[in-house]
Amino acid sequence: MTEELFKDDVEKALVALQSGGIILYPTDTIWGIGCDATNYAAIEKINQLKQRSQQKSFVVLVTDQKDILYYTASPDLSVFDFLQTTTKPTTVIYDHALGLAENVCNNDGSVAIRICNDAFCRHLIKRFRKPIVSTSANISGKSSPKNFTFIEAEIKKNVDYVVNYRQNDLAENEPSSLIRWVNCKPEVIRP
Repeated sequence: MTEELFKDDVEKALVALQSGGIILYPTDTIWGIGCDATNYAAIEKINQLKQRSQQKSFVVLVTDQKDILYYTASPDLSVFDFLQTTTKPTTVIYDHALGLAENVCNNDGSVAIRICNDAFCRHLIKRFRKPIVSTSANISGKSSPKNFTFIEAEIKKNVDYVVNYRQNDLAENEPSSLIRWVNCKPEVIRP
């Protein structure tokens, strides 16, 4: 994909996000459905599309440690040292979410956040200047898509924008690891 097409994809995804829409996009793991993580109504659109329980929380993507400090209260900073040692993308559940839509968080006020290293996601999030929701691009209860070709037509046709970047990438990807940071060490929820 040329740099111009990459920029065009970012611009079109930004328009969708800024208008409260939902996008289908590649992440540093699997393809995801995303929206503004501070927009309650946009998150509800994702729940409806995925036929998902409103009781389930979401993963939020950010680009930097400082974003985690902004959107959570008093995280244990030693988690950042641990994240430097991981080779697989790792989502961390942080207590005390701040400034995010209520329906993006767990009932206990915690939130799952991943510092994303994918070039497209990083560029989009930095331009958007807010965190973005990331949930697997599937109907709730069905298998997560390993690449774009696994995504059901129902998902593709019911989002506001489908990103072109990496649609031809046939690598079979997996979801991130999921941990909760407890007493200065990881409690693994999903390896």
